[in-house]
Amino acid sequence: MDYLNDQTPGAPIRSGIPEHGRIPKYYAVKVEITALLGELGEGGPLPTERDLALRFEVSRETVRQALRELLLEGRLRRLGRGTVVAGPKLEQPLSLASYTEGVRRQGKRPGRHLIGLDRFPCPQALASELQLHVGDPVWHMERVLLADDERVGLESTYIAVERVPRLDSDFEPNSSFYSYLYERLGIGFGGADERLETVLATPREALLIGTPPALPMLLIHRNSRDTRGLPLERVRSLYRGDRFSFTTQLGAAPS
Repeated sequence: MDYLNDQTPGAPIRSGIPEHGRIPKYYAVKVEITALLGELGEGGPLPTERDLALRFEVSRETVRQALRELLLEGRLRRLGRGTVVAGPKLEQPLSLASYTEGVRRQGKRPGRHLIGLDRFPCPQALASELQLHVGDPVWHMERVLLADDERVGLESTYIAVERVPRLDSDFEPNSSFYSYLYERLGIGFGGADERLETVLATPREALLIGTPPALPMLLIHRNSRDTRGLPLERVRSLYRGDRFSFTTQLGAAPS
């Protein structure tokens, strides 16, 4: 394979080769394993570290380093005690569309698992974001996000009890919260402010999502408004960096 002229769509310029041109041994193995993934197909089991080391005539630690990068990039995933070829990343639009809509568009089955639904007095920081008084009752709903039963994220939603007083009895936690707001309560979304950053999951978050703590995560903070422009919810969504990418459409800036 020509490491210096990889024309694969999305490949980095010079395919990660330093300017001095010396190819790191683990990277050469990574490229060879990447080519092997295409032959195995999605869900195909990867040979053992020992078999790969013998195949490419390198140490198992060299193979291990190549596999670590492929796991972080989402090209491989752990399944039981083995490793299999991962499918393409889920593309989630940066828009007011719900998680449910985004996953369904890609032929996956969305789902959620409720971790907790609590009611508590609103603290100062949250009160200013939701335009509430300190001490006003607020819901906190935490759910693991699923795609075809695979755990792919963790979502925390904060919303005033006054807006959704029967959330604990009328809402099915596995369903779309946005659909519930619109169809049951007539609350539509008028806009939102979002901030996206990369983080590492806390030990608790990694346990809930089922990932190593060292796996990079994509974190989205969202403050949503209703159609009247009033603050509606505060959401913190944590997505697996190896399973998600985000898309948006850009237009020309006004002159």
